[in-house]
Parts: sequence; C-alpha cells; structure tokens
Amino acid sequence: MCEGAEAATPEPPRPARAPAPLRTIGATVGEIIAAVVVTGAVAGLGLAVVDHTHLAAFNTSNVAQALTTVAQLVALAVVALAVVLLRRDPRSRWGKVVSWVGVSGFATATLAIPLSATKLYLMGVSVDQEFRTEFLTRMTDTASLHDMTYADLPSYYPAGWFWVGGRLANLFGIPGWEMFKPYAIGSLAVAIGVTVVLWSKLIRADRAVVIATATAAIVLAYGSPEAYGAIIAVLTPPALVLAWAGMRRCVPAVVESADHVRTLVAAPRGAGWAAVVGTGVFLGFSATFYTLYTASAGFTVVLMAVVAAVLSMRLHMNATGASLWQPATLRRVLPPLLRLAVITVIAGAIALIVWTPYLIASVHKPSEANTAFHYLPESGASLPLPMLNFSLMGGLCMLGLLWIVVRVRNSVRAQALGIGVAAIYLWSILSMAVTAIGTSLLGFRLEPVLLLLLGTAGTFCFLDVVAWLIRRVRDYRTPRIADQRARRVALAAVVVGAIGAVAFAQNIPQVLHGEISVAYTDTDGYGVRADRYPPGAASYFKDIDAAITRQVPTPRGDTVVLSTDFTFLAYYPYLGFQSITSHYANPLGQFSERTAEIERWSKATSADDLIHQLDSAPWRSPRAFVFRTGPDGYTLRLSSDVFPNDPNVKVFTVDFPEKLFDDPRFTVTDVGPFAVVVRK
Repeated sequence: MCEGAEAATPEPPRPARAPAPLRTIGATVGEIIAAVVVTGAVAGLGLAVVDHTHLAAFNTSNVAQALTTVAQLVALAVVALAVVLLRRDPRSRWGKVVSWVGVSGFATATLAIPLSATKLYLMGVSVDQEFRTEFLTRMTDTASLHDMTYADLPSYYPAGWFWVGGRLANLFGIPGWEMFKPYAIGSLAVAIGVTVVLWSKLIRADRAVVIATATAAIVLAYGSPEAYGAIIAVLTPPALVLAWAGMRRCVPAVVESADHVRTLVAAPRGAGWAAVVGTGVFLGFSATFYTLYTASAGFTVVLMAVVAAVLSMRLHMNATGASLWQPATLRRVLPPLLRLAVITVIAGAIALIVWTPYLIASVHKPSEANTAFHYLPESGASLPLPMLNFSLMGGLCMLGLLWIVVRVRNSVRAQALGIGVAAIYLWSILSMAVTAIGTSLLGFRLEPVLLLLLGTAGTFCFLDVVAWLIRRVRDYRTPRIADQRARRVALAAVVVGAIGAVAFAQNIPQVLHGEISVAYTDTDGYGVRADRYPPGAASYFKDIDAAITRQVPTPRGDTVVLSTDFTFLAYYPYLGFQSITSHYANPLGQFSERTAEIERWSKATSADDLIHQLDSAPWRSPRAFVFRTGPDGYTLRLSSDVFPNDPNVKVFTVDFPEKLFDDPRFTVTDVGPFAVVVRK
C-alpha cells in the first residue's frame, strides 16, 4: 500500500495512521520552488519551439493532431522513466526533476501544438474569454489592482492570476491579449508540476507521479479553457487530503486491549498542524485566483471539521459512556474548530492581498446587487453523474466511486476524497434549492473539480487493485513462481494503464475541438484570423485605436471609451464606460444605472443637451464613443439580467441620432462598420 497513506477509522481496533502531510514546511516550499522553475522552463521552451512551427490550422488539417499525439507519447515516456527512477529510490533527485519535466511537457504539448497556428487561447475572445482577456490587458497596462473595465474602481474579480500574467506581459513587452495563450499554458504546466510535489508529500513518490499525470490529463480535457480556475481545480484533490489529514489527527484513536476493553488514545500534541497551515495557504492562494472554487473548497473543509468533531464526540461517548451534553463530550468539538479557525485566519490574511482595495472601496462607494450567481443552464438543473457516462472518464469515475465506498473505513485518502465529492453534491443541491429565492450557487461549474476528485480516486483504485493482485499471486506460489507471476501481473497492469493513458490523452484535443476551433475563427488583435478566412470586424480595431490616439492626448489606460464591441477593450487597455454583462461587472460600477444613463443619452435633444448630461453623470464620462453604424443612426448593443431565464442575458440596442454629434465639439471618423466619435 502507499507509504503513509492509510488511516483507521474509529471502528477498527488498531490505531489510526494518517498520511504524513508536509514533512517540513521549509523543505516542501523549496521543492515547490524548484518544481516551478523546472516546469516553467520546460513550458517556456516548448512554447518557443511550437511558436516557430508553421502548421496548418487545427480545424482544417489533421497534422496538428498527429504531432500532438507524438509529443504526448514522448512526454508520457518521460513520466514513465520518472516512475521507474522513483520506484527504485523514492528520494531520487533526478527522478523528481524528470517527473516535473514529463508532466509539464505533457501539458504544454497537449495545448500548445493544437493552438500553434493561432495567437489566441482556447475559445479565442468569445463569450467568457472576452472579459478574461480584457482583464489581462488591464493588468498589463497597470500594476495596481484596477477594475478590468471601470475607471477609478479597484478590482472586484480576483486579480491574482491576471496580475502575474500582466506583469510578465509588461516585462516582455507583449500585448496582454497575446500573452494570454502562452501564460495560460505555462501556468497550467507549472500548477501540474506542483501537484507532483504535493502528492509526493502524501503518498509514495512513484505513485504521486502517476496520480499527478492522471489529474493533469483530466484537467486539460475538462478544465483548461478556464486556465486560472483549472490551476485551483488540479490542486484541490491533494489539498483536501492534506486538510483531512490535519483535521483527522485531532480525533483520538480507539485502542482495544486483549480483554476487549476500548480506550481512547489522544493524538500527539502538535500533530497535523503542518497540514493545517498548508490548507490555509492553499485556500488563501485559491481566493486570489477563483472565488467559486475557493468557496467550494472552504465549504468542504468546514464539512471536514464537522465530521471530525462528530467522530470525536462519538468516540468519547462510546469509550466512556458519557452523554452527548456532558462538558467532557462537548469539549471534543474544540480541537477541530480551533484548526478550522487557524485555517480561516491564514486563508483570510492571504486573500486580503487582492481583496483589500475592493473591501475598502465598498465601505464608502455606492453599489448594486451582485448578479454573478444569476445563471442556471440546463446542466445546472440536475446532479452531475459522470460515473454513468459510457467513456474512459466515466469508467474511471465509477472506479473512483466504488473505491471511496469500499475504502472509506480505513483510508484517509478515500475519506478526504469522499468528503470532497459529498461536498460538491451538497453544493449542487443547495444551488438548485436557492433558485427558489432568485439566485443560484453555480453548482454546475464545479463539475471539473468533481471529475478530478473521482478521477483521482479511480486512479488510486487501479493502483490498489494491481497491488492486491500482486499480493495474492505471492501468497499462493513458491517464491520463484510467485516472482514470475508478480512480474507478469505488473507488466499486464503497465500495459493496460499505458493503453488507457494514451487513449485518453490523444483524445483531449478532440474533447476541446470546439474551443480550439473558436481560437482559429476569431480575429486576433492584429486583425488576423488564423484559419486564413477573411477576418471579422475586429480587423478595424487598429484603425479605431489610431483615430482615438490621434485626437486624445491622455494614455489609453486613462481614457474612457463607450463601446459595446467589448473585444476592442480586450485588445486595447482603454477604460470602458460599460461592462460586458452585469454578471461580470463590478457591483461598485452600478451596471444597471449606467445602462439607464446610456439610454438617456441616446434620447438627448441636441448636442448641448447631450454634453450637459455627459458632464452631470455620476461617473467619468466617455471621451470617445465607438458605435456601429446603422440605418437609424449610431448603435450600441446593451444587455440586462433576465435571470431566471436561460439565456440569462437580454440583449437590446439603443440608437444615437447622428445629429447629436454634428457639432464642433465632436469629431466623427468612419472606420469600416464603425463610427468613432471623439469629444474635443
């Protein structure tokens, strides 16, 4: 079995053995830094090599798919070498380095080669990727935690991932939108390398590489379009095992003597505190990246504290005969709650790094109701049951579910992953229930995490079954025959595992085919469509930018532009007067009131009336307008929240009469289908 991976539940008579969480915090941090350096270098080198290729678009040729498969095979072979090295010597430094190289190379090849002929990332700049690109462009223009759209407001969306990417883009002199693809791929590769380190502190080193590789394949297939969320998702399974190790260590063990007398043995003083600290750091780091995954993980940790408290009270009552309400029984609640409090304090302190400016501003600035949770697609109206899908992923999830059920009594890993799965289902049920009061908890967005938890458990199941078969072979044979049979079983397991890994890995680009295709059909910031078809309206953006910069002396990052072609704001760091939708808008920006203000402007009776309204607006008024030209004048496309409808956004247009800008105080420049109006 995995070294340090097993623990007894209260029922068996033997004392519990929890996994050693972080042997030393300092050594682990040093190893994480080393992994970041190695994986970052591998990803950077791989991206540079791929960038110099001249492959056809993925959606018009099969060449990129073929080369991706070859590169994946090479990376998996490197991973296999690392497993061999670490199986011979779990402390092998070369084994660790080779494992980091293998997993990061696998992640880089899987995403970079299919996207080699485009400068855009998965999903291009469509749908949600539009505001993400806008945020990265903003963080490239400024080092402050500024809102992605609105002037004079701090960021409401967690800025951690975007801030780092923006600083890198600024350092290398790359536009934010162009940095999105390499940064997303590189950061994912680095996160996957870190999971190898975390798992190696919880289970045997060679198994840690296998588990990390499996989770890498799952997150690349089902989480990579949202790269910053995928980073948190792939770290969640080891983080939850770590959290449960910390909580479980404050639960006393039950020891039964030879005369069947059951006694409690308290955990050693200080046991599990390294895991508690590590959990707090993970949740704090997560809070700077992705709010929903942090809330879900925090909910799981709270559930773990409740389970630990209930177990501790139950054990005390069974061992001593005390009642539930006796002080000695109630005191058993305190150790889990104390650990939960420490986790909360650590996580909160780290989260404040990015949340402090917004919290301060929210005290004295007006805001409106947050609509971020106003979304319920069809997939969110039922519980996700991936284990019933007829696919490799479905089979792995079924194995994982069965393994959790079978091993939950005597495995800390099964307990932790099981509580994580239960927490996601509870969250999903709550998400559906709160729709009755006009909101949701976006439970459907947790499906990548659910797949990772069940997939991790399924991989553990496969490894444990192989180990059990080898033990069974050894038990009923002479030593020489037993060794031969054991080697055959191991070889058969390697072949089956390798075939499954290759089959799943080479299908990842097909799982992402739609997202990859959009990256080729969207027009990039240079006005190019990567599949060589005629570009869209975004090809005029460089001329629009030139028209504004010629007439407006202030920098782009200090110039407010009213445009509802939001891709323009994704490619150029102008401040926007209005955000994409209320669901991604800063509540302090008062999205609905701004929409109403724009509608009032469109009804102005004259240029004087319009200028008066612009000057009296409660926010910085636009210096430039980017309209679409239409038969009824200049057009803007606005939106409003119509939850609980699906789609949850209603789109409508407002028309500005051209005569409003037929005034010396405005200049109008026609650029293709656009009219650029600049206020002098």
